[in-house]
Amino acid sequence: MRVLKADEMKNVLPMKEAIQADKDALSLYSADKVNIPLRVNLNVPEQEGQSLYMPGYAAEARALGVKIVSVYPKNIEKGLTSVPATMVLVDTETGQVSSIMDGTYLTQLRTGAVAGAATDLLAREDSSIFTLVGTGGQAETQLEAVLAVRPIKQVYVSDLNMERATEFAEKMTALYGEKYDTTIEAASSLEEAIRQSDIVTSVTTSPVKTFDGKWVKSGAHINGVGSFTPKMAEIDSIILQNAGKIYCDTKDALVESGDFTQPIEKGLFDIENVTGELGDLLNGETAGRESEEEITFFKTTGNAVLDIVTAQRIYEAAIEKEIGATLEF
Repeated sequence: MRVLKADEMKNVLPMKEAIQADKDALSLYSADKVNIPLRVNLNVPEQEGQSLYMPGYAAEARALGVKIVSVYPKNIEKGLTSVPATMVLVDTETGQVSSIMDGTYLTQLRTGAVAGAATDLLAREDSSIFTLVGTGGQAETQLEAVLAVRPIKQVYVSDLNMERATEFAEKMTALYGEKYDTTIEAASSLEEAIRQSDIVTSVTTSPVKTFDGKWVKSGAHINGVGSFTPKMAEIDSIILQNAGKIYCDTKDALVESGDFTQPIEKGLFDIENVTGELGDLLNGETAGRESEEEITFFKTTGNAVLDIVTAQRIYEAAIEKEIGATLEF
């Protein structure tokens, strides 16, 4: 059994390979070649907590396992993360546990990578200006994923707290500025940043829109990442109305996001206008961008298939590079 920490995982699977892993995962999902049961959610009332189990099996990717995610708000009082996560991989040939790895970093990686996959498939090839809205735990991988697939020269970072946005921009400049030959700075005006941007990613848990959809220019691509409950609605419904193509990772999960449920309830959008799953596009079942002026939109709510396939790729790379500790019973 190979035990992999976050830093070790970062060293074995580059972002471009994670993006490919997510593409492969969604292609299999949309082709109905995976078994992804509904997640199990156990309440732990004594701790005001929840423990969630997200299993999945993708035979063609040799990926089998379960991600365990707990939500324990009181952990903050103990100096611990409030959302601890662990990924357990199982060998498809023997049924034995093959690896245990950091589930928090895995979630960040596969979530960034799936938006990167959508950007690669839908954004204009000449996209050079990118605005990232939100600087939380998911923001770094969202940034790198877009940088990995398009020749971005200018990145604007926005947050409700300008100091936090500036600190994030400085940190990201040190990590990715030279690597991707790009300038990363806090946006002094979000409106001006959005109006210039070829690509916009919003990754917040905001209950209201994070920017005005009227600011989005023709030909832009938008990623909606943060909303995963009906009460969260960071994307302006105008974007859904103006988009020529609307894609998601899995259609079944759209009812979990207020980005869709709220405009549907208000009669501002019809779910039938969703073009399809990203896997449908990968499998040649639906059309991608058809003009330079078309606005495209991608919504991700996450799915265990992304976890198991990405985790399997990390495990295989770790074996090849002899990284990680081994544990035997």
